[in-house]
Amino acid sequence: MRIGAGIALVVIGAVLAFAVRDTSDTFNLTALGIIIMLGGAAGIWLSYRLANQRRITDKPVIDPEVERQYRTDPPERVSDEPIDVTPRTARPRPRR
Repeated sequence: MRIGAGIALVVIGAVLAFAVRDTSDTFNLTALGIIIMLGGAAGIWLSYRLANQRRITDKPVIDPEVERQYRTDPPERVSDEPIDVTPRTARPRPRR
């Protein structure tokens, strides 16, 4: 059911529920119109949900072979000697 069919059901149900006077004792047109309106509202909601569902895929965005070409892994070993990172102390200038 598309949105147009759902709207048509809501309109037909509203006409049956509010515009038609029933004199029959076998069934109630007001209740039937409300049921048809609820079916139309459910159809509109269902068609909206089906049209706007999010697609979740497990497909990678980038090919893994292409991604491997641009990977920048750090080297395993930088240097044998440790690097001294302690700050130098300010040496006072000798006075003249």
